[in-house]
Amino acid sequence: MSTIWEQVTAGAKLISLPDIYLRLRSVLDDPDFSMSEVADVISRDPGMTARLLRLVNSAYFGLAAKIETVTRATSLLGTQQVHDLVLATSVADTFEGMSSEVMDMQRFWRRSIHCGILSRQLANKCNVLDSERLFVAGLLRDIGHLVMYQTIPLQSQQAMEQSARTARPLFEVEQEIIGLDYARVGGALMRQWDLPRSLVQATEFHIEPGRAGENALETAIVHLATLMAESTDAGEQPEVRLARADEAAWKTTGLSVQQCIGCLAEADGQIDQIMHLFFPEKKRAVG
Repeated sequence: MSTIWEQVTAGAKLISLPDIYLRLRSVLDDPDFSMSEVADVISRDPGMTARLLRLVNSAYFGLAAKIETVTRATSLLGTQQVHDLVLATSVADTFEGMSSEVMDMQRFWRRSIHCGILSRQLANKCNVLDSERLFVAGLLRDIGHLVMYQTIPLQSQQAMEQSARTARPLFEVEQEIIGLDYARVGGALMRQWDLPRSLVQATEFHIEPGRAGENALETAIVHLATLMAESTDAGEQPEVRLARADEAAWKTTGLSVQQCIGCLAEADGQIDQIMHLFFPEKKRAVG
């Protein structure tokens, strides 16, 4: 197992985030930063500028007036949302062009966006402050698989096939036949990138939310959102996967199965729109 772990982590070390995210983090890490500096970083990247303005003017944010400048967009969104949006699009750009031999990348991102939307909605039901940040936590919770698809594609494919054949959770199969799972790999990559601890924990422990520490609520929310997004992706009724939910997630969130299922209709209606906002050059997925 150590050899496979070394192989995976060595591959992860070769993956770096785009310069724009690193520049933004450098600004935000300065306690004396100004919003004009944040806007300046975004404005220097035409692609990110266009994407940010598309996002802020979308129905997802529901702002009354059209926002035409990065300065106005950053002041309305605030540093947390700007950070999260730049992070999300930076991760998508980092893995752009990745081979789809093991995983259909369109399907991967569609499922990830669905999980992000559901995480945000469940956070609202749990009265989480700044619930928008849960979108990114849900979106990125499967990032470890992107590393595994690149570094150990054959083993990853074997685990996916066995999970589908036996109807067992994928992470359990990965632990059994590979000796590691995608959540652990994702957590390691996020630590390497020095991402916020809340994102690291939601990624690493969403498969076993009872292990989360100070970010237990966020992790439990992503756990439930993951099960629902996976059920949609597999063409199953949500109750099937929610029956697998860790008891710690129900206790921590205080949510019921019906409350979770109630989020699905609204989330389903947003997937195509947000997929197009993040990946404007791709055709919308069918079905």
